[in-house]
Amino acid sequence: MTDAKTDPWPTELRLHKDRKTLTITFDVGGSFDLAAEYLRVKSPSAEVQGHSPDQRQTVPGKKNVGVLEVLPVGNYGVRLVFDDMHSTGIFGWDYLLELGRNHAAYWKEYVDELAAKNMTREPPATH
Repeated sequence: MTDAKTDPWPTELRLHKDRKTLTITFDVGGSFDLAAEYLRVKSPSAEVQGHSPDQRQTVPGKKNVGVLEVLPVGNYGVRLVFDDMHSTGIFGWDYLLELGRNHAAYWKEYVDELAAKNMTREPPATH
């Protein structure tokens, strides 16, 4: 009897020393370097995603965001604590795989949304 495992499982999960990139490799194929900014603006939290597609938020100003902590959540994912103190989204393995596989398209959508809303990736100026 064989195990018909279809759920992705990470074989590597590494936060780079600069805290700006998370590398994740999956047993189903694929290794991805995901920028902290990308992960922050694509957070699965209700704060970002809303409770329906029309409530989803465009999150500007996160170009320099970093990840403070990567906390395991059961066997199904991780909670990322960002240095802007956002920490409410749980990134499941399947969602991280989706973010990796669709990075180019999702990033273009995000940058296009920012432009359409006259927003920027740059953080607000501080005095």
